[in-house]
Amino acid sequence: MDHKHVKDLVLAALFLALGLVLPFLTGQIPTIGKMLSPMHIAVYLCGLVCGWQYGLLVGLICPILRSALFGIPVLYPVAIEMMFECATYGAVIGLIYHHIRHQGVWAVVLSLIIAMLAGRAVYGLAMGFLLGFGGSGFTMKMFMAGAFINAWPGIILHLVLIPTVRVVLDKTKTVPFKR
Repeated sequence: MDHKHVKDLVLAALFLALGLVLPFLTGQIPTIGKMLSPMHIAVYLCGLVCGWQYGLLVGLICPILRSALFGIPVLYPVAIEMMFECATYGAVIGLIYHHIRHQGVWAVVLSLIIAMLAGRAVYGLAMGFLLGFGGSGFTMKMFMAGAFINAWPGIILHLVLIPTVRVVLDKTKTVPFKR
């Protein structure tokens, strides 16, 4: 294994640990945790810093591992749905970002927005399959509420925090932008 792969593996493990720990910041108020989606922060950063493969794996593992270790999120349907949603976030942000020629703040924001939209689409599909579409199952109203209306504080937090952290990583030369 070369140095870059070892570094990415170690950073991915760090992001996985961060994804397990960050939800404790909002754990006392579950409604706030659902709105801010702290686990997603670690997955987005992993995809940006380590690439789509690690972002996908951390997104896939983190919700299920957190459910197994701490019982939150509940396994069915939330942790299972989050597994697909977070894997999409990590993979899409990593794919888009690493294929942009000149990286910078706008590349991060663009990648983040595309990943958010893709992940929310997967959220809708996963919940639809797990709960059943329409009727007394998963409705379009539930999708809009879960993906956008109730999630707006988290969307804003992520749009501010993720680019800021990425700029700090560049400024400290920890993970410089590709110019």
